[in-house]
Amino acid sequence: MLRARFQRWWQARIHLTDTTLLTQRNVYILPTGPGWMLAATLLVLLVASINYQLNLGYVLTFLLAGCAVVGMHVGHATLRGLTLHLIAPDAQYMGASAPIAIQISSTRKTTRHGIGLALLGSGHWAWTDVPAQGSSRVQIAFTPSQRGLQHLPAITAETRFPLGTFRVWTYWRPAAQLLVYPRPEAHPPPLPPGQPRAGGASHSAPHASGEFDGVRPYRRGDPLKLVVWKKAAKADELVSRDSQQAQRHELWLDYAQAGSLGAEAKLSRLCAWVLLADQLGLDYGLRLPAQDLAPGAGEAHKRRCLEALALCQIGL
Repeated sequence: MLRARFQRWWQARIHLTDTTLLTQRNVYILPTGPGWMLAATLLVLLVASINYQLNLGYVLTFLLAGCAVVGMHVGHATLRGLTLHLIAPDAQYMGASAPIAIQISSTRKTTRHGIGLALLGSGHWAWTDVPAQGSSRVQIAFTPSQRGLQHLPAITAETRFPLGTFRVWTYWRPAAQLLVYPRPEAHPPPLPPGQPRAGGASHSAPHASGEFDGVRPYRRGDPLKLVVWKKAAKADELVSRDSQQAQRHELWLDYAQAGSLGAEAKLSRLCAWVLLADQLGLDYGLRLPAQDLAPGAGEAHKRRCLEALALCQIGL
């Protein structure tokens, strides 16, 4: 508990930034377990050499101590001078693994070896070498547990190069936020029936397959422009847009008609319906208690609907 409280206090002192330069002010170093064992061994060797006046013992003791001191400086210099840059993460669905890409750049004329990055406290490391006056890209991941805009977790970078006797590390808190969509319902019900347009027909009924009236099975002679090619590519099934039905009805994905579920479950169902309607190539609109998105189609419209679902404040 004390360690967790200290980490929260320490992280609050770290400035949020998407690009950080590692200097002696934010790079820390301490001996590792093998490092403390080496120190104890050197102490025993020194005492034995003094007691028995062993000249070769002195040589061995100070030779090992000199190697440890040189290793300490080399390890600290491996991290010092690096630049860490966060590549903006793409939006993800809740519960899915969200990758975080980080570019490590070096201006030094020698290669930096054995640099690892991980989420603070995760223990899952991604290791890389940074070439001389070059850069290397590392990818780590975490699983968001809530929808909406989420701060990225703190990241730690470390190295134990060259001897493993010293651990050199730093902490970094990215300023970027990740947009998390609701988790799509695994097995959603069919899309709701189309609603009559203003001044159009007053009757609407879904097909027996549960699909929206705006599509129907492909018929020989249908124009190619009416074929829903996304559906054909993903499900190996030819369907065509029903232009007459589409003119009379429009598809609305309404929060109030998503069933008698909890708020988050309704948003998950709407998310699944948005993905399904996009796969079918339909024009669809989204109705939320505080926002309406007019019917549309395409990748940009799908992204707007998913963002609206992610940022919806229902039940908060």
